Amino acid sequence: MTAVPPVGSYVVDTGSGRLGQVMGREGPYLQLRPFGGGREWACLPEAARAATTTERLRAATAYANARSRGEVP
Repeated sequence: MTAVPPVGSYVVDTGSGRLGQVMGREGPYLQLRPFGGGREWACLPEAARAATTTERLRAATAYANARSRGEVP
C-alpha cells in the first residue's frame, strides 16, 4: 500500500505532470490544489510522488511571474 502524503505537502501528479498541494482525501483520491490556489483536482495516491525542492521553487517562480504580469490575482 502506498503511504498517503500529509495534508499541506506538495506532490506531483504523475498522470498529468502537475504539481499540487495536498488538501485532503475524498474517498480513494487525494485532493490537490495548484500552487497559488485554484481549482482542485483528484489524484490517486499511487499516482502521486513527493515534489522536489526544485519543482516547488519552479512552481513558486512561475506563479510570481504570472502575478506580476496580472494573469492571476
